[in-house]
Amino acid sequence: MSRESDAEPTPHAQSLPGTLPEALRAELIAFRRDLHMHPELGNQEFRTTAAIKARLEKAGLKPRILDTGTGLLCDVGTRDASTAPMLALRADIDALPIPDTKAGVAYRSTVPDRAHACGHDVHTTSVLGAGLVLAELDRQGLLPNPVRLIFQPAEEVLPGGAPETILSGALEGVGRIIGVHCDPKVDVGRIGLRVGAITSACDRLEVSLDGPGGHTARPHLTTDLVTAAAKVATEVPALLARRVDARAGLAVTWGRLQSGHACNVIPQHAELSGTVRCLELDAWREAPDLVHAAIDQVAGMHGAKSIVDYVRGVPPVVNDAAVIDLLAEAMTARRGADAIEPTEQSLGGEDFSWYLEHVPGAMARLGVRTPGDTAGLDLHRGDFDADEEAITVAVELFTASALLTRNQA
Repeated sequence: MSRESDAEPTPHAQSLPGTLPEALRAELIAFRRDLHMHPELGNQEFRTTAAIKARLEKAGLKPRILDTGTGLLCDVGTRDASTAPMLALRADIDALPIPDTKAGVAYRSTVPDRAHACGHDVHTTSVLGAGLVLAELDRQGLLPNPVRLIFQPAEEVLPGGAPETILSGALEGVGRIIGVHCDPKVDVGRIGLRVGAITSACDRLEVSLDGPGGHTARPHLTTDLVTAAAKVATEVPALLARRVDARAGLAVTWGRLQSGHACNVIPQHAELSGTVRCLELDAWREAPDLVHAAIDQVAGMHGAKSIVDYVRGVPPVVNDAAVIDLLAEAMTARRGADAIEPTEQSLGGEDFSWYLEHVPGAMARLGVRTPGDTAGLDLHRGDFDADEEAITVAVELFTASALLTRNQA
């Protein structure tokens, strides 16, 4: 959705270069809508990558496609031996495998069962816009240090596209990294900041239980796998709650339990699938061993053989205090301190966390709700949309962060 910007320039904004020109603002909205109409899943973002690359090259920049074939890196400014470590701006570029259900929107997805329902099109357009503004400032000699643009594929595919992006050299020469994530619970024109963990770790769990089945008239001659599976589903989360500090927020939640085909047959096989989420980094690192032990213990009490496939997803995003200070200073410079609000920790996962295993950084919540809107749209829904003024806000935040002098490791 789009509307004319009604924000008056603040005194802060007038003192810092790099605000978004109106012509570029309109171009970026059109760019975002094109991405929205042509969503691509993780590691399939060829059209998206080509569109970003073409626009950066038009601006005289030299983007490099990642070794994985989608996504790209692009440096703005010249780096040499005397240059301070770069600030990186990261965007995720993939979409979700769900239908776009918005009605009466000209830019709804044209691809069946594919939608930018998490705002990655906004993230991508914002980093692109910031890169174009910073390139112009660099030509004017106003960019104090070079900046790296990271357009990362496959954020929605565990363990995310960030590890492969890092292997492609994304963090070489980088001292700090920042990003934003759309938040439909925050009004456009505002951002949410939090020091420490802002998202949860998220792993995937697949459990197989096996044992001799038989007739329901003689359960004492079998391993009652339905009961065993039910006990694993209910008792493992409770058991883990007593083996981990409650403040770590380690939680197993099941999404699938499947066993049996007939009412009078005790099956020989059962399966459970779920997620493991954790709010605290050290507990997340211990989680695989703890979960394995709890499942084996409960299943063994009921005579079932358990096979656990614990698939590492992503650690929590832990925002660095100094980088949060940088984002707060940048937002204050653009829109005033009143445009910043505290934000809660989310139980959602985000592979931006992998970058923070290597360099300090932070992710901000980007407000995308039109003030007064009561629709209650949420992420990962087919009717999700964003107020496109958020693109201007994110560009201003990114460019101000790059211009301020504290973007050094």
